Amino acid sequence: MTLIGVFLLYLATPNIGPVIRAARADGVAGTFTAERLYCVQHPGHESCSWIGTFRSDDATVRRAEVAMYDSGRESHRAGTETRAIDVGRPNRVYGPQGSGEWMFTALLLVGGVAILAYLYVPPLMRLVSPRAVR
Repeated sequence: MTLIGVFLLYLATPNIGPVIRAARADGVAGTFTAERLYCVQHPGHESCSWIGTFRSDDATVRRAEVAMYDSGRESHRAGTETRAIDVGRPNRVYGPQGSGEWMFTALLLVGGVAILAYLYVPPLMRLVSPRAVR
């Protein structure tokens, strides 16, 4: 169980900053140009994202081959330009409305802390309890 708790924290911790910035749409503003649709088939489900180029408003940042978060088959067409925010993720930009991606990271973080607290707080409390000093 300890390994599971530590693994959940390992997955969540590096993403805390980027998901907070994405939730707040806090980053470099610019334009995303959709170039191609990328889809993955899952049993009974299809997940699609538009891949394209991001260019900052001041033209100092230009990134190719980035995905627009929360884009789907019907959200863009090749050549469509839309407002976007670059929060520093290497392969993804976000719409100006932000994202709800933080919820999954928060769930991983809370799960990891809860598992470790369940395993280690009771023994530690017994060690420091006044009744334990006999």
